Amino acid sequence: MNVRKMRLYDTENVYSGEDRDEYEKDYARLIQSPAFRRLQGKSQVFGAGSGDYYRTRLTHSLEVSQIAREVARRLGKQCALLSRKEHPGLMIDPDVVECASLAHDLGHPPFGHKGEEVLNQLLQKEHGLKYEGNAQNFRILMFLEKRAGSDSGLDLTASVLLAINKYPACIDEPGKQKGVYRKEWEGIDFLRQTWGMPEGCATLEAQLMDLCDDIAYSTHDLEDGIRAGKIQMDRAFFEDDRLVAHVIQEITEDPSYSAANWDNIDQAEMVKRVLIEYFEQWETIYAECDREPSRTRREMKARWVRRFANDVGIIDDAARGWKKVTLVRDNRQNSELLRTMEILKKLAWVTLIKDFRVQRLHKRSEVMIERLWGSFKNYDTGKLIIPPDWLASYEAQKDRWAWERLAADYISGMTDAYAEKVYAEFFASRSGSIYERD
Repeated sequence: MNVRKMRLYDTENVYSGEDRDEYEKDYARLIQSPAFRRLQGKSQVFGAGSGDYYRTRLTHSLEVSQIAREVARRLGKQCALLSRKEHPGLMIDPDVVECASLAHDLGHPPFGHKGEEVLNQLLQKEHGLKYEGNAQNFRILMFLEKRAGSDSGLDLTASVLLAINKYPACIDEPGKQKGVYRKEWEGIDFLRQTWGMPEGCATLEAQLMDLCDDIAYSTHDLEDGIRAGKIQMDRAFFEDDRLVAHVIQEITEDPSYSAANWDNIDQAEMVKRVLIEYFEQWETIYAECDREPSRTRREMKARWVRRFANDVGIIDDAARGWKKVTLVRDNRQNSELLRTMEILKKLAWVTLIKDFRVQRLHKRSEVMIERLWGSFKNYDTGKLIIPPDWLASYEAQKDRWAWERLAADYISGMTDAYAEKVYAEFFASRSGSIYERD
């Protein structure tokens, strides 16, 4: 048995052709799924529908998949470790990382990270349940999505499921903030044990997907911010001490912050240097592009993607006895470039997410999700207003899932626009987009 291409259920689909590779089937199942299509209506940074230019979760996922596939192809040619195929978790297949990248954001609810935060707070406060986007990915892929011949989700291959699993733990365990819900963890843990995966270690494919997601965040979101005018391309903006202070604050307050990564580094000096070098690079490229902003934005983005992607490599992770996908220079982790990436990610965060207009949108989003939750959370009243197929699914599975979890599934699966539509049906005096009434 090829453990990389095994499936948990492998239910027969009489309509499925046999002339396709297993990963080709995974790819088709993903891009044909309603959950994938709904990403076009979910926020990346700006609200979905804010403009024709800006990225959504769908275009972000496509861009991550393109970066990850190209990096995987390069590593396959250059890295001797991969050619040895000594462990199923120490292999990188471009098809697998492409599929994982397409699926990595399926669990995001409407209104981006704010929607995730609100749902988690409501579920934990009222029912002791957690909501987290990465965990919701697996609930979608292994249960909620349907395909012909199966009521067990999309039934993806082990390689793709584990390549999506960047937090290999059960989130329902005390103290865990990221991971997989307990029921889906049973299947993921079975696959990990079958592969002989070390505890707490992600496959190389999952690590590569995660790193390419960071590359996209630290480059593409800045392009959108410049286009929106929220990142002003003038020296005074980048030399502003308040901007530097805000970037440092976001770095140090991030839950993943590690002081060891900044040991003996003057944070203020480095942030200032990276910011001003970014601006000076813009000036250079702006002149090269005949002072055309659109071309300059695209060229800036492309050069930074290349800079990060070309340094992706694999090194020993001595602390875990495993391997690590990271930015590498001279066979060592390129900590300087990793810190630069973090600074650019936080630049996008403080100039876009922290913008007062985005915060106002978040506040409205919070109110909408709280009131939608209040409408659906009780079975006796919620069953009257939830679509019939959702109610039928609950009745068939109620010995396994609480109503509150299914209500959260329904809300989290909404696009931004659909959440607004349902909210308007319940609470507004007239129909129409909330953006028209700001």
